[in-house]
Amino acid sequence: MNTSPSTNARKIRARKIVAFSAAPLALLVAGSMVWQGSYAAFSATTRNSGSSWSTGQVTLTDDDSGRAAFTVNNLVPSQTGQKCIVVTSSSTVAGEVRTYVQNLAKSAQGLEDHLKMTVDIGTGGSFNDCTGFTATSTPIAAQPLTILSTANNSYATGGTSWKTAGTPGETKSYRATWTFDTTGMTQAQVDALQGAQTSVDLVWELQSNAPTP
Repeated sequence: MNTSPSTNARKIRARKIVAFSAAPLALLVAGSMVWQGSYAAFSATTRNSGSSWSTGQVTLTDDDSGRAAFTVNNLVPSQTGQKCIVVTSSSTVAGEVRTYVQNLAKSAQGLEDHLKMTVDIGTGGSFNDCTGFTATSTPIAAQPLTILSTANNSYATGGTSWKTAGTPGETKSYRATWTFDTTGMTQAQVDALQGAQTSVDLVWELQSNAPTP
């Protein structure tokens, strides 16, 4: 079938239109590829995973099994005695143990003014038994319970320092020595102390060391 010249001209123009309209699309795609390629780069990472923090433990126990070290009845003037106790640190951090006195129960007669006590630190011995105890420090001068309960009644004012390394299972032995001292008292003053009773708590406290700046 023959086509008219006008029909052929329209087909030629149509092909040209299609050809020209396809060219911008090809350029657009090519431009997109160039844009993406310009932002490509080599990369590498490394990671340290699992960082965490946990607190240390501060634990202090003794071998008294809930019993009082001193239970002395029928006390008489000039009587003296001593008892030992073993303190164990199960802590995982280094620190310092100090000894102090609390909860003094005063008597009407003032017996606590005449009961003098000192505590020294060492090795050996066990609760209520100082056999084998060897002192590793010079004991402080014995003081009446009334003075100890006011001058050494907290960690800040405690004594007989023990520096722990932070290794669970460290132990120290403590020996407490007391004396019923009636030196310089008249017979009437001594007699006035009959039937008196007093009590006190010996406290061992461990605090971890301050962090190094």
